[in-house]
Amino acid sequence: MNEENTVESELVNQVKAELNEIDALDVSEHAPRYEALHQQLQQALSSIDGL
Repeated sequence: MNEENTVESELVNQVKAELNEIDALDVSEHAPRYEALHQQLQQALSSIDGL
């Protein structure tokens, strides 16, 4: 596995862990956590091929 795949796998694992943490929270706490996760994913997608 090359370095790029390792970084991608780590991001996927982080997102899964964050979603599990969010699931365990009270529903009233979901929105800010989803927003932060959404921003993180947007940044990751924007970095692909220098977009």
